Amino acid sequence: MDLSIIVVSFNTKELVLECLASINKTIKGVSFEVWLVDNNSSDGTVEAVREEYPDVTIIGNKQNLGFARANNQAFKQMNGRYALLLNSDTVLTDGAVKELYEFMESTPEAGMACGQLSNQDGSKQNSIANFPCLLTLLSNETVLRILMPNRFPSKRRDYVSPIKVDSGIGACLIVRKAAMDDVGYFDERYFFFFEETDWAYRMKQGGWAIYFVPSARIFHAQGKTVGSGVNSRIMFYRSRYLFFRKWHTRSYPVFYLIIFFRLLINVILSLIGLVFTLGFETSIKKRFVIYIRLVVWHLKGCAQERGK
Repeated sequence: MDLSIIVVSFNTKELVLECLASINKTIKGVSFEVWLVDNNSSDGTVEAVREEYPDVTIIGNKQNLGFARANNQAFKQMNGRYALLLNSDTVLTDGAVKELYEFMESTPEAGMACGQLSNQDGSKQNSIANFPCLLTLLSNETVLRILMPNRFPSKRRDYVSPIKVDSGIGACLIVRKAAMDDVGYFDERYFFFFEETDWAYRMKQGGWAIYFVPSARIFHAQGKTVGSGVNSRIMFYRSRYLFFRKWHTRSYPVFYLIIFFRLLINVILSLIGLVFTLGFETSIKKRFVIYIRLVVWHLKGCAQERGK
């Protein structure tokens, strides 16, 4: 088996069906199996997939185990020489998977690779993730991508051939089974966010390279699987702190203070925006509420809680 395609779902039935349809429509010349790991959806996802795609192997969980644990369940049983991780809100384009597969076949040093994520109108999304560090916390990542494009590659540049990167966005990743066996699977302390960054970090430490393959294009309905409310932001902060505690133990207190200070600045800026708009700008009001709740979450000490 060449490829084991793994889709994790949680109450995204229509997106899952569209993703699975694109798999069957676009992948040619590569043998593959499809795994659906469902995190206790209540919208009929499992039943719909079982009816429309009987060849898909389904793992139905009794609770939401998160992204890392769900994928690990499939990793332990997969038959492919590569795993292709797809978010349920992705749609493959013709030849995208073949591009990723052939690149991995011709690049034995590659442990992981990502393609170019796109919006429905064809515009590019950021598909490359840099490892968090002091520089990314002290500065704006957009500014870093403009001033240091080689160190911080992004959608702002057009790439005609694969390049080495720190990590890829987890919406679509192809991963070599041999690399997985070498460094281990996802760290299950990450519920959502940063699990692929942590994985790429471990792979690089193990001598594997991570690549971005621009010719492989994937449509991505960004944010549809996790949302944009305060709960998703809390998950993001919790995972980011876990990453820093794990890999930057000595400097973690500095990272924490910088993140919290930037959060306070965002609260102040949002408050100023509310005053100038007399509270009528809904987007500013929403951001202000989210920032306040994140500050409260920090003050309660939740940010210091360690993963299991």
